[in-house]
Amino acid sequence: MSADENVEQKDAEAPASGPEQIVAVPVRHPGRWVAAGVLLVLGAMLVHSLVTNPAWRWDVVWRFLFAERVLKGLLVTVELTVYAMIIGVVLGIVIAIMRLSPNPIVSTVAWAYAWFFRGTPVLVQVIFWSFIGALYPTISLGIPFGPEFLFWDSNTLIAVFTGAVLGFGLNEAAYMSEIVRAGILSVDQGQTEAAEALGMTRLRILRRIVLPQAMRVIIPPTGNETISMLKTTSLASVIAVGDLFTVAQRIYGENYLYIPLLLVASIWYLVLTSLLSIAQYFIERRFSRGAVPARKAGFFGFGRPKAGLA
Repeated sequence: MSADENVEQKDAEAPASGPEQIVAVPVRHPGRWVAAGVLLVLGAMLVHSLVTNPAWRWDVVWRFLFAERVLKGLLVTVELTVYAMIIGVVLGIVIAIMRLSPNPIVSTVAWAYAWFFRGTPVLVQVIFWSFIGALYPTISLGIPFGPEFLFWDSNTLIAVFTGAVLGFGLNEAAYMSEIVRAGILSVDQGQTEAAEALGMTRLRILRRIVLPQAMRVIIPPTGNETISMLKTTSLASVIAVGDLFTVAQRIYGENYLYIPLLLVASIWYLVLTSLLSIAQYFIERRFSRGAVPARKAGFFGFGRPKAGLA
C-alpha cells in the first residue's frame, strides 16, 4: 500500500471535524399533567353529581325555564341593564369631561359626584331613589328660589322601576366617568395641541380625534361593567321590581323549591352574560385593529398570536 493510500485510509477512519449535532429533548412538565388529571376528576365528579343527585330536580328546572313569569322577569332584567347603562355611559362621559375641565369649580363638582356615588353602596342608592317621595312628596319646576310653575307627584313620577334605574344608572356613571377619563388621558396630548393649532374646537377635537382613539381603552372595562350591571340588577329584588331574580324568589316562595328556581335564574344569567361577552369580544377586536398583533385565537382564547404585524 502506498503512502498516499495510507493517508486516505486514516482520514476516512478519523471522526468528522466540527461541532456535534445537538439532540433537542423537550422539557417535561409532569405537574401540568397532574393538575389536568385532578381537574378532569373534579369535573367528572361534578357532572356525575348533576346527573345522579335527584335533589337538583331538573324536571322542575325545565318546567319553569321558559315559563311566562320567568320570561317577563328576564325582560325586566334586560330593560334595567339597558337603561342603567345608557344613563351611566352618557352621564359618565359628561362627568369625565367636567373632571378634565380647567375650571376648578366644574372639575371639583365632577370629583365630588364620583366620590359620593362610588363611596355609597348601590343597594342603598336604589332604595333611596325608590322612596324619594318620603323626602320630596312633590317635584316642581320653576325659577330657583322663586315661583314654581309645574308640579309632579314624586311617587307617580319616580315609580319603583324608575327608582331602580336611577339608582343603578347614577351609580354606574361614577365608575364610567373614571373609565372614560382614563381613556381620554391615554391619547397623546400632542394630537390635541396640533388640532387646536389647526383651529378645531375642543368639542370637535374630542369627537373626531380623542374619543375614537380612547375607545381602545374604554371598550374593555365598559363591557365588563355591562356584564356586572346585568348581575347587579338582582339587587332590585329588595324593592320588588319584578326582575328575573325577584320572579324566582316569588315562585320558590310558593312551592318551596329553592334550588331548582335558583338554577333557572342562574341559567338565564349565564346565557345573557355569555351573549354580552361574545359581543364585547367582537367590539374589542374591531377597535383594536392595527394596534395589536392579529390572533388565530377565537372567542375562547385558544391559540397564539401570529408572527408579524397585523
